[in-house]
Amino acid sequence: MTDVARTMTAAPPPVPEFALPRRPLRWLFLDLNSYFASVEQQLQPELRGKPVIVAPVDADTTVAIAASVQAKRYGIGTGTPVWEAKRRCRELIVTPARHERYVEFHEAIVAEIWRHIPVTRVCSIDEVACRLLDNENSRAAAVAIAHRIKQGIRAHVGDCLTSSVGIAPNRLLAKLASDLQKPDGLVVFEAQDLPHALFDLKLRDIAGIGAKMERRLARDGILDIRQLCARRPRDAGTAWGGTNGDRLWYLLHGVDLPEKPSASRSIGHSHVLSPRKRGREAVRLTARRLALKAASRLRRKGYRARLLVLHGRFEDDKSRWRTAIRLPATQDSFAVLAALDTVFPRLVDAGRNHPGGFCLRMVGVTLAEIEPQQGEQGSLFAERDPDDPLARETRSLALSRAMDRLNERFGRNAVSVGPLHGGRVDAVGTKIAFGRIPERHEFHE
Repeated sequence: MTDVARTMTAAPPPVPEFALPRRPLRWLFLDLNSYFASVEQQLQPELRGKPVIVAPVDADTTVAIAASVQAKRYGIGTGTPVWEAKRRCRELIVTPARHERYVEFHEAIVAEIWRHIPVTRVCSIDEVACRLLDNENSRAAAVAIAHRIKQGIRAHVGDCLTSSVGIAPNRLLAKLASDLQKPDGLVVFEAQDLPHALFDLKLRDIAGIGAKMERRLARDGILDIRQLCARRPRDAGTAWGGTNGDRLWYLLHGVDLPEKPSASRSIGHSHVLSPRKRGREAVRLTARRLALKAASRLRRKGYRARLLVLHGRFEDDKSRWRTAIRLPATQDSFAVLAALDTVFPRLVDAGRNHPGGFCLRMVGVTLAEIEPQQGEQGSLFAERDPDDPLARETRSLALSRAMDRLNERFGRNAVSVGPLHGGRVDAVGTKIAFGRIPERHEFHE
């Protein structure tokens, strides 16, 4: 493990002169290496030092959701089909995902980081950002903190859990630095290194620049980071297509800008189905479970939704099928299930017309156009005739909340809505999505 700063051997080209503020080291960004696979190697000593992938189900038709450091040497990574990973590495070991354990380790890691420095933001299940104070932002002090955190995680959480750390004047650059030396790396960007230390990197290495934005910048004559930084800030913003380009120019020069607020716009779940559970009835039951999980999260967070989206992906089809239906502003499981029952025949029709028939590889349910549930008063309609629509709505919401409490107390599936018709629905456990860590409650939904 080494501590490095990215520098250029040749003198950097001139950059437009602007009065930039002082840019001390202000952020430490930690990225766990091959996190899910590393947790499995920690839990299963027989996997240590071996090529391992974590998969959602035990099937060659699914994809890896994580790969160990050893597996990555064979060109295997997140998204590699299991059958292809096995072809690349005959010694490969496939282990099923255990998302609840990954959350447990995540919480232990965050607690360990707090022993050394306050955690400013948990960015994902395996990424944490910490803001450095004035007495911590010298290079020597920041590097010392990074080493203590790394050593603390391995000593107190698990010696298989290595991490790469980036230290820089702002969070964007600290994250970028953490990606440059893996595994177990430590990279520092100081103000005097910027922006020329970035010129060897690709535009796509910067968070927020994807294929579409890369093409837009190319049309404006910007093919690399050097050309972007050579523009005036306003011109960079014009090439980007808005004020974000101006913002990016300052970030690449090390200016620590205030975070832009963000808000949740949807709550949803998707599930990759095992090969024997891809028929119409299994998909329908799985979609119902996903809808119930989403509705439960909606209530716990105090939101209501106005749109339900049903989406899926057929076998041998890279495109995603989707349909939607309007909802009354609701957080009631029964209203959500009724809407799902209305749109599910559309998926059946799509499967009937699909060349391979109804054989769905993935199904998902999303509750969108969500908004905070405003202060709620007792309903005036609760005591009306049980068949009155307003009374039914009030009581079904109360029943939904009662089911939440029972499942939290007695475990997932203690109570549910509707029978399973004697068949076992494909297991729909809580999963960790990119950028979102499930709460403990979700493992009981």
